Amino acid sequence: MKPRSINNIFIFCVSALALIGCNTDEPRKKHPEISQKEVNNGLINSHKEFLLQQEDEIKQYVARHNYDMQKTASGIYYKINEHGKGEQAKVGEFASVSYTISLLDGTVCYDTKNEGPKQFKVGEDEVESGVHEAVQLMHVGDKATFIIPSNLANGLVGDKDKIPPGAIVIYDINLLSVTHTTSSLAK
Repeated sequence: MKPRSINNIFIFCVSALALIGCNTDEPRKKHPEISQKEVNNGLINSHKEFLLQQEDEIKQYVARHNYDMQKTASGIYYKINEHGKGEQAKVGEFASVSYTISLLDGTVCYDTKNEGPKQFKVGEDEVESGVHEAVQLMHVGDKATFIIPSNLANGLVGDKDKIPPGAIVIYDINLLSVTHTTSSLAK
């Protein structure tokens, strides 16, 4: 993600809010009036442009690395690196995964090697929506790489720790197990 793009979106949002929030005693005729619809359309158009820029960045990354990846309807790029023989993960089941999260520049943000596998309820727990979608494409034993655009990862604010605002993230995920209840999950 280019810092200029984030700055442009930020400047537009702040400007729009400032214009909406201005309340002076001066007659309105001196200030051009911006309707809420115009502000909304501006924000929507900025967001669309931002998503197109991220799509282009992902395509360039995939091409540079000669990856043969598929793309979901939501915009996640993925490839299954190793096929497992277990059941496929479904919404409502508990998935146990190990993963590495990195940025397009190779910076590793998180890795479960030190903390051990993570468990979450697919489609329900507080996990990025792109991860919920990704895990549902996997079978137990699969090892896969997912490139997730920011709108399906940590959004325009990042995670306020290691993942910057508006970052595209790469998840290397190993789906270790899928269970129907929490009783079989290691705590």
